[in-house]
Order: sequence, then C-alpha cells, then structure tokens
Amino acid sequence: MDIHHQLLKQYWGYEKFRPLQQEIIQSVSLLKDTVALMPTGGGKSITFQIYSLANEGICLVVTPLIALIKDQVENLRSKNIKALAIYSGMTLREIDITLNNAVYGDYKFLYISPERIGSEKFKEYLIRMKINLIAVDEAHCISQWGYDFRPSYLKIADLRQLFPEVPVLALTATATEKVVDDIQEKLHFTKKNVLQKSFRRENLIYIVRDKEDKIGYLTDTIKKAKGTGIVYVRNRKKCREIAQLLQANAIKADFYHAGLATDVRSQRQDNWMSGECRVIVSTNAFGMGIDKANVRFVIHLDLPDSLEAYFQEAGRAGRDGNKSVAVLLYNNTDKRRLHKMVTDSFPAIEIIRKVYNSISNYLMLAIGSGKGAVFSFRIEDFSRKFELQVSMVYHSLKLLEREGYLSYNENADNFSRILFTIRRDDLYKIQHNNSESDSFIKLILRSYTGVFTDFVNIDETLLARRLNCSAEKVYELLKMLSTQNIIDYIPARKTPVIVFEIERLEPTRIHIGVDNYQNRKEKYQNQVDSVIEYASRNEKCRSVALLEYFGQFHSEPCGTCDVCSGIHSSGISFADYTRISVKIIENLKNESRPIEQIIRLINEPEPIILKICRWMLDNSQLKTTSKGLLSNTVKSQD
Repeated sequence: MDIHHQLLKQYWGYEKFRPLQQEIIQSVSLLKDTVALMPTGGGKSITFQIYSLANEGICLVVTPLIALIKDQVENLRSKNIKALAIYSGMTLREIDITLNNAVYGDYKFLYISPERIGSEKFKEYLIRMKINLIAVDEAHCISQWGYDFRPSYLKIADLRQLFPEVPVLALTATATEKVVDDIQEKLHFTKKNVLQKSFRRENLIYIVRDKEDKIGYLTDTIKKAKGTGIVYVRNRKKCREIAQLLQANAIKADFYHAGLATDVRSQRQDNWMSGECRVIVSTNAFGMGIDKANVRFVIHLDLPDSLEAYFQEAGRAGRDGNKSVAVLLYNNTDKRRLHKMVTDSFPAIEIIRKVYNSISNYLMLAIGSGKGAVFSFRIEDFSRKFELQVSMVYHSLKLLEREGYLSYNENADNFSRILFTIRRDDLYKIQHNNSESDSFIKLILRSYTGVFTDFVNIDETLLARRLNCSAEKVYELLKMLSTQNIIDYIPARKTPVIVFEIERLEPTRIHIGVDNYQNRKEKYQNQVDSVIEYASRNEKCRSVALLEYFGQFHSEPCGTCDVCSGIHSSGISFADYTRISVKIIENLKNESRPIEQIIRLINEPEPIILKICRWMLDNSQLKTTSKGLLSNTVKSQD
C-alpha cells in the first residue's frame, strides 16, 4: 500500500480514493500546477490534505469562506492533524501566535483568507515557512468571468514569486471553459494542466416547474417525498416564513441564514445532520462544507442568479449515489425579479461615491488616513442614519471592494477563544491555592487540548452543562481567570466589519473601471438570462443543458428529468426523440442517404425513426435531395 492510500485509511477510514482524487495527488506530486474540477461533494479537500501529509512542510490553503475555514480546521484537529487558521476578527496576539506556530510548530496546514496575503507582517512570517503546496479553494473567484469574482484572489499570484518551485492546486466545483483558462492565467501556470471529472450526476433527477402557487406545490411535494432535504429561498425573512409554514403542515422544518447567532446556526445544522430536523429552509449561506450524504431533495423556491450557483446547490442532493431530486420552481414574477436584481446590483457611479464618502464620515476617517484600519460596521444603522437604501449601500460596497478601496465582511462571527498565558507548572500552584477556580480549570483542561500553545475555540454552553451551572456563571469564571492573567479570553462576537485597503480618498478620486462595472453588468445579465432560459425551455434534457453550459458536450439525455419524461411534439418521448434525432443528424451531416439506409444504420425501432424523420422534415431540420435525406445544416451537392 502506497503512502497516499495509507494516509487515506489512517485518517479518513477509506480503502479507495474517489474518481480523480488520486490523479490530482499524483499531478501535484510531480510538482505540476493543476486545476481540479470536481462537482460539489466530490472530495476536493482530501486531495491537498493527503498530499501535504505525505510531504515535509506545511500546506497554505487560501479560501474565502470563514465558516468553511473553521469547519475544515476543526475537522482536521479532530483527526489529530495539526492545522491553523487566520481570518478577520482575530486579535493581533492571536495572529502572532498562529504565525509563530506555523513557522516553528510542525503544523501541516495554514488556512487563510485571500485578504491576508497583502499583509507585510504575514509575508515576513511566510518566507520562513517550508511551504509544500499552495491550495486555492473556490478558485473560480480569481476570474472576472466567474460568478463570484473576488479581487483579493488576484493577490495569490504574489505567492508565486515567494515560492517559485512550489506547485499550485486550484480547486473548484463549477467553472466554464473560459473561467478555467482564466484561472490558469491569473495563477501564472507555466503549462496548462486541467483534471476534470464529468459534472454529470447519474442519480440526480432535475425537475423544473412553472408554478404560480409555489407554496402549495412545495408543501405537497415535501409531504410526498421521503428523506431529508433543503429548501433554498432568496432572503432571510422568507427563510423563517417558509419554515413556519412547513411546521404548520406537520413537517419537521427549521430555518438557517448568516444573520443567526453562531450557536443557533450550529445547533440547527446539527439537528438537520442528525435527522431530528427533516427540512432546512435556507439562503445560500447553508451548504458550504456540510457533507450530508443522504439528502434526498433540494428545492429552489426562487430562481438563483446563476447556473453555477444552482448547479452547486442542487448538487448537495444524493451524494450517497442514491436517487435524489433537484426541483427548480419559477414563474413570471421570478423573471422580473432577476432582471431587477441586475439593475439594483450596479448603482450609478455618483451613488457609489456618495456611499464611500458617507461611510468615511460615519467612521470619522480623515482624508489620507485609515489604511489597513478595521471597523465594526452595521449596514442597517448606517443606512438609516444617512437615509440610504440598504440594498444600494450593499451593492456599492461590493463594487468598492472589487476596485480595492475597502473590504466588507458581513459575517465576521467568531467562537469564544482562550489561551493559557502561564506555564502548566505554575498553573498547578494556582489551582492548589485557589479552590474556587480549581474545578473549573480542570474542566477546561479535560475538555480542550492545545490550550497552552494556541488559542482554542470553546463553547461556554457546553462548559456550563458539564459544570452544572449557567452560561453566565461560566462567563464570569472565564473573566476572573482573565483578570488574574491566567488565560487570554476572547468572548464570541458577531460583527460585520469594513477594512480600508487604502487610505481615505476624496470622492472625486474614486474610480470604478469598465471591467468592474459595465463588463460585469453585462456578464451578470448573461448569467441571469442563462438561468431564465434553462427554466423556461422545455425541449432539451436538463442534465444535457447544464453540462453544455459548463462546456461538456455530446452527453446522452438523462432519461429522468421533467423534459426527458415528457412527450415531444413529434408524439414520442423527449428522451427517445433526443437520442434518435442526434443519430439521424450524425448520419446525414456529410452526405444524403435514402431512408432505408438510415434505418439500417440506426439501431432503433423503424416506426419511431420514420416518425422522427417526418417531424424533422416538417420542421426544416432535414431536407430532401435526389439521393434521399440530408441535414438542413449542410448544403446539397446535387
């Protein structure tokens, strides 16, 4: 058994790799820069994790999702694999300790958000690390053609100059051919190298329904369905409303969105994972890093704004390989709402400048100051004070972020964290002399490891349960230990933040470039049009349509989606029509053939071939020549 299989068995308990995982590991083992395209749930993270465990040094993992960073680090630590993370919301002391551990502590993984790369302090530590791999998760974020472009990702290329011999592994679940090319260019690949698993999901049935009464259809469908599922909706208010409606219909449901407190989200996620909650109603905040294999249905109550987002969210169903359903509901109201979203997402340039200037005044920043400063920022409070629409402020912030003026993180929530600041020997003396804190300190040491070398996430509620007291009492005990300089204690908090990437400028100097405004607006419009076309067209297999969007052509119809299960206007099933008509065109694209020859060449029932040929002739897809039939895309040579 080779080292990679040994590690797979030792830490994950698997005997075999999933398709493409081993090829990706072998590619980076040959020090080749690699783009890996694997669908949601395909096991992307195992590829860089096993590679790094098999090699000396530490893997630098760049990912934009703080929640995913925390989940992966906790998951690795639960396997006794040493992993670290740096993200917004950490104190300077925490960052110092983390970076020192990355240099001297024999850790295997350092997870960072892309914004961290530009920090000079981070670079000073970085060059002292023995980096064995640069893993770029959600790599489509580096491309302006991607559906979730983030300017901070462009900084990743700077790492190539510091570590020219270290391979780069770029991972994504959804990317068109244009985005894949752009990823390789932006990450300075010396040679193109793409490993791709087909996006086709044989066990996933795609269904689109045009419904005015979506709620009625939703409740009826879930009552008839088996197993657990996810319902995706557009906004937070709707999450609560739909969950309550399902509960009123005797369906065990709950709601989830980024605005909920960390402990609430964690509890609801756990309830759904365990099956105690059958249906979770969520915004797109739910799903990243959550690996529940037996999800039987994913229902989109609202149209998403890109097929990339839809494909990724729908792909959370059926990861165990069993039959599952992805349902997309839409009506004319959805179409109007999506078109309005395009307009709302790109406020006028003067509005963007006004928002920038108002935020600077709100934070009391002088012209020329503020570079690198981090501020708590409550968008609702700001919008109310300056009489601006929240959505307009939000989209202005995103455009300012793309231009590099500032960063806005609306979900900068953190667990409570502690670090013992005295040596273990000295701690025993304190415990011996202080009976009040003795049992509490022992409880912490039993509950958490590594508390003398790094800040460790803690749960006050869990400690209170084990100590048989209130969470408030635990909070007071932690504060007492902190004031006695026994621990550093950082309570949990959830505060959206703004980071000024450069000093405050005069509003007239704020420039929003064509790439970040007009070009992106046109691209967004194209994305929205693609979603509407997918939902409203009823003549192409849903699976084939999605695969073609991602550049994977010549796929067979799935035979199970709503289109394939329907009846074509020729009078036969869509699945039969699609399969046989492709064969007919393939045999007639280069030369005319008599119908008798076509029947011999195509291994299908003669009556169906004749019926399809007749329909194709009537609808100008075929034409007659002196020699027989010919595809209408080819000029006759007669």
